[in-house]
This record gives sequence, structure tokens and C-alpha cells, in this order.
Amino acid sequence: MADPDFFTKARTFTLEELAQITGSRVVNSVPDKEVTDVSSLDQAGSTHVSFFENIKYKDSFLTTKAGACFVSEKMVPHAPQGLALLVSASPYKAYARAAQAFYPDVKPEAGISQAAHIDKGADIGEGCTIEAGVVIKEGVKLGKNCWVEAGAVIGRNVMFGDHCRIGSHATISHSHIGNHVRLYPGARIGQDGFGFAIDPSGHIKVPQLGRVIIHDHCEIGANTTIDRGAGPDTIIGAGSWIDNLVQIGHNVKIGRGCIIVSQVGISGSTELGDFVAMGGQSGAAGHLKIGAGARIAAQSGLMRDVPAGEEYMGSPAVPIRQFMRQVAKLAQLVKSKASNK
Repeated sequence: MADPDFFTKARTFTLEELAQITGSRVVNSVPDKEVTDVSSLDQAGSTHVSFFENIKYKDSFLTTKAGACFVSEKMVPHAPQGLALLVSASPYKAYARAAQAFYPDVKPEAGISQAAHIDKGADIGEGCTIEAGVVIKEGVKLGKNCWVEAGAVIGRNVMFGDHCRIGSHATISHSHIGNHVRLYPGARIGQDGFGFAIDPSGHIKVPQLGRVIIHDHCEIGANTTIDRGAGPDTIIGAGSWIDNLVQIGHNVKIGRGCIIVSQVGISGSTELGDFVAMGGQSGAAGHLKIGAGARIAAQSGLMRDVPAGEEYMGSPAVPIRQFMRQVAKLAQLVKSKASNK
């Protein structure tokens, strides 16, 4: 359960209200039964709602003390007696919507702190909240209802759409950013790309003359860095979510709805199609093309293009079935060598 020191609950809900919010249907209970909070299966009490989707947690589901639970249709016959069910095609997604209803992301009251430093040439939209220590430079355009947290710095001529949230101590330069974008604390957007000509007498910096373009409904994690392009822009497609501590190089193009997990590194000019997923600590060399819907396993190292819809694993990364065959063959060789001693 959420700690009330840090999270404020909106109100209680009936099962019928939760069903409407989440697109679920109520089974094994009256619709007007009240639910007071969300919780995990093992910590839930009789007035809490939880969810069950991963079979790994079957035992917790069978012994839970929760009053209600989001489940799939196939799990209805296996539910503990007396447990109210909210049946959904995607129980985890339904639970997420319920948790958002209980704990909405509430923006502070609009207003500009006297301790903020805003250039007179900046255009601040209606309903914005700007906290202490923020620096907003000349030519910045901030859309309606944005929230800029303490210590953030927005560089000259940067543009934000409406309903954006900029985390504390984030820095943004050379960027055009859409609507409903969230930058988490410490994000570095629009810095110089790592572009230089190698020379024995001293490397020569190549001016980075592009921008960062972030489309609508993106999330950029804490301490993630997105370099601006060298000439072409670095582009993050609509609805892509990027975890903490990710490095995205200059000229990279990321499609719609991509998921990029912590500590991924994407080298310059690599392109990701729509809905690509890259697991934690995976990396891509420069100038690659990763097709739409491809999935890259954690700690994989990509050194060649990946066709759309394929799953790759290993370093250097290969199709996942090929990787598994290699691992199995290696295990056989080790076993054979050991048995011959």
C-alpha cells in the first residue's frame, strides 16, 4: 500500500466504478461493494483490489486476502471462494488504470515562484507551474499547463507543447518537444553529439547543428541523455518510453511506441522502427536499422541490422533461436570434455 506521507489517495470506489474505469466486468460480487485501495496480492486486505496475471504468483493468488482482484477470463474458475473478480482481457493494464484513479498525478497550483529566473523574451503558457531555481532563457515557448520542477534549465528557443512536466534539474537545449511529454529529474536533452574527426595531432570537433525532436506522449527517464543531431535531427517518436540512464546518440531516429530499458546505449544514426523493445544494458552500434516490432534481449550487443519482428540475443547479437542453439551446443561440448577426463 502507498505511504500517505508521499502519495495522496483520491477516494474510494465501488467495483462497478472500477469496472467502468478499466473496461472490466464484475463477477462473484455485488457491483456496489466498496474498494478503499490497491495493493499486491500478498499484502492486500479485505477492502483492497489487486491483480493476477503472471502464473508465477499462483500461490499468492490462491491465498490472497484481497477483497477484489483483476483476472483474465480463464482464471475465473480457479479464484478463491469469496474473492470478488474484475474480469479483464488485460488484468495488469486494468490494475494500472485503477491505481491511476486512486492516485492521480495531481499538478500543483499554477504559479511562478519568485525564485525562478525567466527571461522577458520567454512565452509562458496559461496555467503553468514554475518552481524555485528554474532558469528559462530567451525565446522559450512553454505550452499550457506545464509543470517545471525546481532547478530545471530550459535553453534558448526551446519549445514545449501543452501539459508537459520537466523534472528537477533537467536541462533542455536545441529541442522541440510535443504535448504530454514528461522529462524525469536530471534528464539531459539536446547536448552535443559525440561527433569528431580523429586526428593523430588532436581530434577535431564536428559542430552538432541539429536538434532533438520529441513527439507527443513520451516519457524520458531520470539521468537519461539524448544528444542533438549533427545536422539531421535526433527524433523520438510519439508514445515512446525511455527508462533511466539511457544514452541516445546523435541523429538516432526512434519510432512510435518504443520501449527502451535502463542502461541501453544507441549509437549515432541508428534507426528504430515502431514498437521496438530493447532490454536493459543492450547496445546498438551506429548506422543500424532495427525493424518495427523487433525485440532485443538484455545485455545484447547489436552489430548488424535486425529485420522487423525478429528477436535477437547475445553479443554479438544473433536471432534468439540461433543463440539458444549455440548455448546448448556449448554446454554439450563442456559436458563431453568433462566426461573424457
